[in-house]
Amino acid sequence: MKSIHCMVFGHEYKVTRQVTYHVQEYTCKNCKKELTTNSNGNLIELTPKFKEINDVLERIHHKRLVRMNKRKKLRQTQEKAKLMTA
Repeated sequence: MKSIHCMVFGHEYKVTRQVTYHVQEYTCKNCKKELTTNSNGNLIELTPKFKEINDVLERIHHKRLVRMNKRKKLRQTQEKAKLMTA
């Protein structure tokens, strides 16, 4: 038995990784069981397949955030240029 505490009181999950705004990975504080959220938002066991899916999802999410920040900065500089020429 890994942890009698989890059997008696239940797991104490803590977010260990924020993949995207809606997808997280969790680990139990006592028994180290790992879970993640699936496409429906339910908690499921973190298998190597889901670990790989989360890695790809995080990479895509990060690239999108970087692209959006670049566009935002470009718009801000264009607005400043318009104000200076007006």
